Amino acid sequence: MDPTRLARSITLWAWAGLVLILIGWYGFSDPAPLLLAALLIPLAFPLRGLIRGKPYTYAWTSLLILIYFIHGSVEAWANPASRGWALLEIALSVVIYTGAVVHARRRGREIRRGT
Repeated sequence: MDPTRLARSITLWAWAGLVLILIGWYGFSDPAPLLLAALLIPLAFPLRGLIRGKPYTYAWTSLLILIYFIHGSVEAWANPASRGWALLEIALSVVIYTGAVVHARRRGREIRRGT
């Protein structure tokens, strides 16, 4: 598998994992439906472009995902009871960020070359 497709696959799987982590964390552990909605709705915006492999969407997803990295970092520091969930959120955010940047950069080059 070429690196562009691998980065895309990794990003999509990590995105799905982040959605599941957030549902598990706030959907069942902590009854906060408004917070869950506030965290999931922004993740829904780039889904169509991520599935289609649009480099522009991957580029701005790398910026959007920083919100989840910050959220996980604050929760890991401030709330010892949720530290495990927060560390998973941080890890998946880093994976999504890296995969999105790699895919956007490589796919953008492929498009410019006409590949």
